[in-house]
Amino acid sequence: MQEKKAIVLVSGGLDSATVLAMAKAAGFGCYSLSFDYGQRHRAELNAARHTAEVLGASEHKVVTLDLRSIGGSALTDDNIAVPERETEGIPVTYVPARNTVMLAIALGWAEVVGARDIFIGVNAVDYSGYPDCRPEYIEAFEKVANLATRAGVEGQRTHIRAPLIALSKADIIRRGMDLGVDYSLTVSCYQANQAGEACGKCESCRLRRAGFAEAGVPDPTRYC
Repeated sequence: MQEKKAIVLVSGGLDSATVLAMAKAAGFGCYSLSFDYGQRHRAELNAARHTAEVLGASEHKVVTLDLRSIGGSALTDDNIAVPERETEGIPVTYVPARNTVMLAIALGWAEVVGARDIFIGVNAVDYSGYPDCRPEYIEAFEKVANLATRAGVEGQRTHIRAPLIALSKADIIRRGMDLGVDYSLTVSCYQANQAGEACGKCESCRLRRAGFAEAGVPDPTRYC
């Protein structure tokens, strides 16, 4: 029987590592995809490569994008500080259209390798208010995916899988622990140093730390 294939977006963080483990456990041959898009640090790319290797991805690809050229986010513009306190509304760490761009490239690779499933670790519970992490966004992109591709026109439906979308951070961690994910390999911090050590202050660090505490699991994060 032919192996079912999936593209899995892997950022190097906790959520995407869990998604990769879930896709593997579901029997998919996983093609992990990361992006060097001009983010503040490369530590997460190193974490993504290592995570993909340890979790047994069939192939790992890094695509280079220059999102710094448009800026508009604390993650792609060094003149915008990463906030260390909770803010109202959509935070400055939102990267304009990032998930749309990344899913579009994942969709292209899916057609090339014959994958009918794309996994992404977006979350609508413990998240920062990003508009491209909502269920309605995922549903809308899936519709576009099946309208815009040869595979879709020929009746080979593509599914956008967001298995974490309704889980709390603690639930995500518990699920990953059950699947044997080593979270010490992951980097979630918005402003980690080159060694991959987290600041412990940004919103991503706060959500991660609270998730481990609620899950009753020792936090393996390396802090500065």
